[in-house]
Amino acid sequence: MKSIQTNKLIEWRRTFHQFPEIGWTEFVTTGTIISILREMNIEVKAGPHIICRESILGRDEKLVNEAIKIAEEEGISTELLVEMDGLTGCMAIIDTEIPGPTFTFRFDIDCVYVQESNDDTHLPNKQGFASCRSGLMHACGHDGHTAVGLGLAHWLKQNIHALRGKYKLIFQPAEEGVRGARAISDSGILDDTDYFMGMHIGCNLKKGEIALDPFDFLCTTKLDISLKGKVSDATDEPEKGNNALAGACFLVNEILAIPRHGKGMTRVNVGTLIAGENRSLIPSSAKMQLEVRGQDAEITQYLFDNIKRYVDAAAVAYQLDTKIEITGEATNFRNDPEMINIMQGAINSHPELVNITLPLGGSEDVSLMVRRVQEKGGKAIFFLVGADQSDGHHKEKFDIDEEALSIGLTLFTEGILSILNM
Repeated sequence: MKSIQTNKLIEWRRTFHQFPEIGWTEFVTTGTIISILREMNIEVKAGPHIICRESILGRDEKLVNEAIKIAEEEGISTELLVEMDGLTGCMAIIDTEIPGPTFTFRFDIDCVYVQESNDDTHLPNKQGFASCRSGLMHACGHDGHTAVGLGLAHWLKQNIHALRGKYKLIFQPAEEGVRGARAISDSGILDDTDYFMGMHIGCNLKKGEIALDPFDFLCTTKLDISLKGKVSDATDEPEKGNNALAGACFLVNEILAIPRHGKGMTRVNVGTLIAGENRSLIPSSAKMQLEVRGQDAEITQYLFDNIKRYVDAAAVAYQLDTKIEITGEATNFRNDPEMINIMQGAINSHPELVNITLPLGGSEDVSLMVRRVQEKGGKAIFFLVGADQSDGHHKEKFDIDEEALSIGLTLFTEGILSILNM
């Protein structure tokens, strides 16, 4: 079997690392991915063909329009931007035209709001591939995921005559904030999948450590709450104002005090609160960003229901107009035992790799894709690949041992071959 060299994976990873883009704005990233795939003579479908617009969560139209202008300045062609039609992400399709299973793979492509370290000891600085965009950084490994996805596409194309079935590689926008997977799942492109695979690099594992069946994924709902009151002079006519900030403070206290659930883990956090005009006016508006997480859907719904009840109470008590917007969501899931056994066989053939048990305790929107595939009768796995990361995820000095990229690619390719040989 032909394979791609590790240095090519590293080259791709560093290219994407230098130009990070936040969720739903990844026009340069998507354009670059499409161009690379088409240079390999691979069929590619852009965002509008893989995303259900009605299911999009947490997309800021202003940021999208700004990102399109930036993409034009960075040399993404007008033809590609027209093809994207305002939606990032894409899917490569490699069809052997020989009867066999349909495989689907997911690789997320967005970055996070982190200012990358300028420390001389930070490898991206030392070797000249640090982020060139202020306040944005690939501090979660998605640049590595994208590189592995391109490496898998190359391997599939090079070895197509030795394979059978169909292969779909999804390069997903907006994983951060768990915003992108719902729109892809609802598009229906997963519904013919027999085998689904996804991975995440890092996760505080050492290089060579693989978590084939991470567990304790939490359901989560991300919320924006807007409160609209009535402005008034705080000295002359305070009685004529409806104080949105006071209503928001009431909400913060009540939301953080929601009784926890006896059936499992709960997490509640109010992350931002912005309100008011100036010190002399009754605040007429407030906006909060918050999230809830629960061990299962019932617990998460319980938390959401309590928040909605408190928002309704604030509306009455403080005479406010209120709005709750769901901006992201993920669910819990478990990998299929059949897939775990298949991937364990791949690990067993590499003595330098070891499968470890790992409770995650976090959330991932790949969960929506896993659930969709399983509900349609397919098998799915999402695994973690250790990379000796230099700092925690979403931190300024995050970096990985780039040899881990080849490990991730090897697990995908050997998993494919094991399934085909069953």
